[in-house]
Amino acid sequence: MTELIDYARSISGLWIDNEFVGAQSGETFAVIDPSTEESFVEVADAGLADADRALASAHEAQVAWAKAAPRQRGEVLRRAFELMIERRQQLAELISLENGKALADSLGEVAYAAEFFRWFAEEAVRVEGEYQTAPAGGVRNLVTRRPAGVAVLVTPWNFPAAMATRKIGPALAAGCATVLKPASETPLTALAIAQILAEAGLPAGLVNVLPSSHTAEIVDHLLDDQHVRVISFTGSTPVGKVLLRKAADRVLNTAMELGGNAAFVVAADADVEDAVEGALVAKFRNGGQACTAANRFFVHVDIAEAFTRRFIERTAALVVGAGLAEGTDIGPLVNRKSVDKVTELVDAAVHDGATIAYQSEVPETGYYAPVTVLTDVTPASPVFTEEVFGPVASIATWSDEDALIEAVNGTEYGLASYVFAGEQRHAIDIANRIDAGMVGVNRGLVSDPSVPFGGFKQSGVGREGGHEGIEEYQETQYFSVAWPGA
Repeated sequence: MTELIDYARSISGLWIDNEFVGAQSGETFAVIDPSTEESFVEVADAGLADADRALASAHEAQVAWAKAAPRQRGEVLRRAFELMIERRQQLAELISLENGKALADSLGEVAYAAEFFRWFAEEAVRVEGEYQTAPAGGVRNLVTRRPAGVAVLVTPWNFPAAMATRKIGPALAAGCATVLKPASETPLTALAIAQILAEAGLPAGLVNVLPSSHTAEIVDHLLDDQHVRVISFTGSTPVGKVLLRKAADRVLNTAMELGGNAAFVVAADADVEDAVEGALVAKFRNGGQACTAANRFFVHVDIAEAFTRRFIERTAALVVGAGLAEGTDIGPLVNRKSVDKVTELVDAAVHDGATIAYQSEVPETGYYAPVTVLTDVTPASPVFTEEVFGPVASIATWSDEDALIEAVNGTEYGLASYVFAGEQRHAIDIANRIDAGMVGVNRGLVSDPSVPFGGFKQSGVGREGGHEGIEEYQETQYFSVAWPGA
């Protein structure tokens, strides 16, 4: 642990021009270990002057990077992927220290996060255009895509590595410089990744990281800068709406991955064991602190008893403890506010008639929420209508498919959902009726760097990952070329 904390302290500055620097004000803020509720490092606290310096650095670097060969951009990302994999253990331990999640989850996140660098290293050299003869003749049209410009990236605390690389990767591949504002709860992982990019050969100024306890003020100031052309945000829907209004003032390109309230549907013919295995992943990965986490379980009445019994058996075997402790399956939540919210949602559900079918013990110290399974949950209960972001599974039953679909779609969110059924065609038919950008069919995981991540309705705008991810950082331009005789 001493070595890990020493490493954390070595990367505790702002990252500007490929070096760690202090805030001009000299101020710092504490990063808390969620398992102990104690500070383990002080990080430089960026102010508006620091934001200006980072923006100036990004703007200057943008000019040359936009002209860089696609292969050059891709090779930097590929080397960064390799370095992240080489340092997987150190990065995972850092994530668990500042975020609290179980080390197994952190190791998985590092692999997932690194893959965005590899994926966009390959996408950098595959940016397509078009060549066409104008229908009226006499003209050739050339359609190309060019870097949009400096991108402001705002990332959350729940996946501090993956949310950073999912934005940095396509931005750099497209030819954009970036200024990253990581969550104040988890700034260290982003700083570690920025340092890795520099080691991989990324020129100074292309990735700047501004840890700050003044998030709203810093982001608002960044978006006022005339050189900023893109805002990419992952976080809550209410904050996303504020940023969309702000972006409208300057007509910025926006990519917003916002809240979710995923449904988990189990049909009568589903294999119970397969459904339970999928449910454990969909619900408890990252301790339930994921926008894709299954919140609302709809289990067909014919197998509800068998599913619930087996799900509780498997849930009861999960070990709750410090993220860095050996054998931990579920770590603490990120802060006290998160614990209070989860507690309030469970209490409200019980008040509305739900039954606590299972609830775990938790350590006395740390931001822990009990692993909880609720049954007899009413659709109007806040635990069903709001994003839970914790280790709480709420189970309701269904028998009529039309009523099921109405209940599943009866939410302002449309990010992810899951369907388990014995007949593949039946599962896909149900999935096709669900208003969500991503649906896991007979599997409890939907995230993958090679596919477009994003949602419907108030779950966001745009897509990250896949072929679409790089487009968020590009502008389309065409040349109309006189071509006499054609």
